[in-house]
Amino acid sequence: MAGFHPILWLYILFQYVLNRLFSPQAPPPHAKLRRPRIAIIGAGITGISAAAHCVGHGFDVTIFEAGPPEDLGGIWSKVNNTSGLQIHSIMYRFFPSVHWKSDYPKREAIVEQVRKLWEAYHLDERTRFNSRVTSVTKDDKGSWIINQSHNDRYEGIIAAVGTCGDPKMPNIPGEERYKGEIFHSSKLNGKSAKDKTVIIIGGGASAVEGLEFAVNTGAAKTKVLSRSEKWIIPRNPIVDMLFAMNIFGRETFLSWVPENLLRLFFYRDLRDLAPPRKSGKGLFTGTPMVNSDIFNQIRSGKAEWLRGDILRFTKTGIRFNHRAQGVPKGGPGHTINVEGDMVIMATGYSRPALDFLPETCFQKEYLPPNWYLQVFPPDEPSICANNCTYVNAIGTVGNYHIGIYTRLLLVFLVDPLARPQPWLAKTWIKMTRFIKNRAPGGAFDFFTYAELIYWFIFCVVINPFRWKWAFFVFFGIGSALPMRVVEKENQVRNELNEVNGVRQHNGEKKQQTEASGTNGAKKSNSGGKPHEVNKGDGTRGSKGLSYAEAVMEETPNKNVENPANTGNPYEILNNPE
Repeated sequence: MAGFHPILWLYILFQYVLNRLFSPQAPPPHAKLRRPRIAIIGAGITGISAAAHCVGHGFDVTIFEAGPPEDLGGIWSKVNNTSGLQIHSIMYRFFPSVHWKSDYPKREAIVEQVRKLWEAYHLDERTRFNSRVTSVTKDDKGSWIINQSHNDRYEGIIAAVGTCGDPKMPNIPGEERYKGEIFHSSKLNGKSAKDKTVIIIGGGASAVEGLEFAVNTGAAKTKVLSRSEKWIIPRNPIVDMLFAMNIFGRETFLSWVPENLLRLFFYRDLRDLAPPRKSGKGLFTGTPMVNSDIFNQIRSGKAEWLRGDILRFTKTGIRFNHRAQGVPKGGPGHTINVEGDMVIMATGYSRPALDFLPETCFQKEYLPPNWYLQVFPPDEPSICANNCTYVNAIGTVGNYHIGIYTRLLLVFLVDPLARPQPWLAKTWIKMTRFIKNRAPGGAFDFFTYAELIYWFIFCVVINPFRWKWAFFVFFGIGSALPMRVVEKENQVRNELNEVNGVRQHNGEKKQQTEASGTNGAKKSNSGGKPHEVNKGDGTRGSKGLSYAEAVMEETPNKNVENPANTGNPYEILNNPE
């Protein structure tokens, strides 16, 4: 059959199956979700994906986005149309319903998938654009308040501001003398490099962005100026997954094997561009570039890769200190003039700050990324900084871990026994530091995807009260049954506390009620319970208890509907008809 591609067809079928099995059901339009409320800060792929997971499991959310609606999609809304995934799209499934039509989709296809997800889960009703978050504080009842606004209260916080903020433009001497064009690598839409010599300053992911632009717009030649050697790995999903399977998340005594294989079969005649042996720059110490085209461009004579230091601009290009392999930054070299018609600053982005979070998140020995599972501040388990704290990794930013981290937060909110105690969270951090005490960048400055999965499994296995949540945490399946178990656990704890006399204050309250002659006057409207339960609207009862805490505090009443174990966790606010 003309135009039939069996591998692509199987890939599309695979994505369909994933969607059917693992996508949570979207709430109906205008639904009031009755489980705890969560504030999500950022509307990039992480924020939108996390929000869809939350509402799909009945948790109400509000998304705060600092920019206008055009910024939906985060960094992908701001890069060039020629920019695309460096890794295979099978490793960039930030939500089960994501449907890729190519191996390495471009920027517009990625933003389209984010917008479709946003619309499918009716998140437009829950998104506040042009709403920069400057503070997250806790009131006297334990609820979170955004920007000191007491109109809304939240039980959980997901910080999803990512790692790429505003473009960084270095101040290089002599820039005003240069007669050519200068652009940041993210500001190339509508520009053309046809028949021009392009100079790219930088050697990371942004350099790949600049290189893609130069190739796609017909540049005559491209010159990449990098300060140091950097590992470059091929655009091959099997190879990339194998590298990500290093469960130790650090250099090991066998790291020389993949490093030498890369030099032998990928770098080949260009192995001078690889980090030298015994330089301390192993494959598992920093984020590698993923690109198969750069070497082809160099071998064809259309590109050069020069290692050295930028000295200043000249009228026609860059004055450059060209260094040999292994010579450190600022070391001796050969000063040359690199001529070019256009300069692309592949200098990356400033990192968004997390200083809007409360000070309790930033203890001296537990600063990010030294948090529980890298994203939960040890003293604040109701805060999850999803995809905000990593430094270097071999893996992917937009994959299944977004959902796993989000569902862990949901579990911590509704199940007190599954919630990590601060001292245990800190013990895990210390244990991970000990295991990786010889890692060059520290325990949390570099990790692989296999190590991340190990963290998740360890987190669930180490606490027997989390076992019932395993399928929910890893696959998003079966939240109703574990929630009923939580109720039984809380009922048993409640009865034991009564036997041990822990709840003597209830007797005192009863005596006060009888003395005042207001028998039952303060009971709630739901089955005569003595105080209200948070149904997800941000309010709390007379004791300021959250939903899970109130369930623990009260003996279940069969006549009271419990939104956590019903088949329909939604209420319709307004009927559009």
